[in-house]
Amino acid sequence: MGGYYGMLVLVGVTLSLTSVQCDVSCRGTDGQPGVNGAPGRDGLPGVKGEKGEPALMAAGPVDADVLLRLKGEVGSRGLQGDMGPKGYRGNLGASGHPGNAGRPGPNGRSIGQGQHSHQQTQSAFSVMRTETSYPAYNQKVTYQTTVVNNPGDFSPAMGVFTCRIPGVYYFNFHSAAKVSVCLNIASDALTNKLGFCDYNKNYDQVLSGGVVLELTAGQKVWLESFREQQTSADTQDTREKQIIFNGFLLFSNIE
Repeated sequence: MGGYYGMLVLVGVTLSLTSVQCDVSCRGTDGQPGVNGAPGRDGLPGVKGEKGEPALMAAGPVDADVLLRLKGEVGSRGLQGDMGPKGYRGNLGASGHPGNAGRPGPNGRSIGQGQHSHQQTQSAFSVMRTETSYPAYNQKVTYQTTVVNNPGDFSPAMGVFTCRIPGVYYFNFHSAAKVSVCLNIASDALTNKLGFCDYNKNYDQVLSGGVVLELTAGQKVWLESFREQQTSADTQDTREKQIIFNGFLLFSNIE
């Protein structure tokens, strides 16, 4: 029995030695590194930091680029500045393209036939009174010089214009004298005469007046002197005087 236990002890020691030797000589080689794992998820946002201290102005020159990057708080809107000076005038631009042709106008009116039709629609006169005597009151002024009388609708000796072509006319006069003169533009186309006066005791008296009248054939127009505030000395004055009477057709009413 004791020999049997001794054999068991011997076998156990032998197995123990064999296991020790195997741990040293029977070890395998290291394996290859594993593949990298997938990227992890983003972490949670961090806590907002505290507000920083205001920037301090440097004692020396400051880089302009640095100032542009340092954005401050929006300030209040300033007052409107003064208007600046007017700029220089620009160069003249190129000419534009010609416009489209306009539509035809209405048909003209017939004013006569034959070679004298144009002359028949003309009427103009200009005459001058050069007498030094004062023009008599309430009488037609007559004239000594004819400058224009085309085609002859004015009578210088009678001092009367007689309408031959129905239409709209313009009449005017100018007078110059050393004394006061008053003149009417009179016509049987007017309800009332048109009076003009000028009083000047120290200088040459210059008077003028005018009117536009629509006349029918046969109506007359003339100038006449009238009394207002003139003195007897005015009517006896024989110094130089001049009255110019003009009239012309603006457009006819011939259908």
